[in-house]
Amino acid sequence: MAIEYTWQIAQLERNTSDGFVVTVHYRVNAVDGDYSASTYGTVGYTQSEESFTPFDELTEETVIGWVQNSLDKDEIEANLASQIEAAKAPATVAGLPW
Repeated sequence: MAIEYTWQIAQLERNTSDGFVVTVHYRVNAVDGDYSASTYGTVGYTQSEESFTPFDELTEETVIGWVQNSLDKDEIEANLASQIEAAKAPATVAGLPW
């Protein structure tokens, strides 16, 4: 089964003066059958005239695109895949022999 990745925006922080988004809080969930992994993080932005989108015109899809362009999307998803693979075949286990 292939791992399914879901990118979500958990919260936005914006300037009260003009609505410019200064911080995006994101979450990425990865699911492979009964196994899952997730990560949560933030990305900060500084304002530039050419990239400003009014707050009330933003969509989650747009902001996810910002986050994925700011980070290494493939690396984040690879790390989550590694966590799932480690859970499927743990290197150590706990227990008693009796």
